[in-house]
Amino acid sequence: MRTRTLLSLAAAAAALTLPLAAPAGAVAGPVLTTGSAGGTPVAVGAVLSAPLASGTAATFYSSATGTSGVSCTTSQFSATVTGNPTAPGTATESLTAHTFAGCTSNVSGVLGVNSITVQNLPYGTTVTSAGVVTVSPPSGSTIRTTVSLRTLLGNVSCVYQGAGLTGAASNADNSITFSNQPFSKVSGSSLCFSNAYFSAKYAPVTTSGAAVFVN
Repeated sequence: MRTRTLLSLAAAAAALTLPLAAPAGAVAGPVLTTGSAGGTPVAVGAVLSAPLASGTAATFYSSATGTSGVSCTTSQFSATVTGNPTAPGTATESLTAHTFAGCTSNVSGVLGVNSITVQNLPYGTTVTSAGVVTVSPPSGSTIRTTVSLRTLLGNVSCVYQGAGLTGAASNADNSITFSNQPFSKVSGSSLCFSNAYFSAKYAPVTTSGAAVFVN
């Protein structure tokens, strides 16, 4: 009887030293998935892209509260996933393209917008499990955009730069929203406003046609 008791105690002690088995389905997933939250992992090397959300515009206004500046009906970005760790965590991407079209201006003396060109690409991008999106330029560089305007005095180029962009991702509509991101003018005529505030909502964010979720 004593031997049986000692063996039982030893078995109980050994059991306490073993790790608890994770319940079925409780394996943590990555930050970025497709199909649903906690769905199929997005592979490193996958290309994410998104147009403007339906019915919205990308704007570069001269103030955070004003409506004077440039508005574009078409914009799109493309980014390559470089890291997709287990959630909660931070996924990394390389923003390789950011384009604008269908742009107009309501600035006095400006007849039209020839083009908007994003420079110094690619930009490093991070997405946290909390949905915070950060876009950063290469080391020693800036996020730089050139706006070419058609004016009464001919074509003029307005060059703006900023330290980075901060946006918010939402699983409700698979969107990324940037609001009043500040840029300052580094060159251009007096028709170029001194500051530009960038706002845009991109949705849906997809890869190979599948909506992307943040976990």
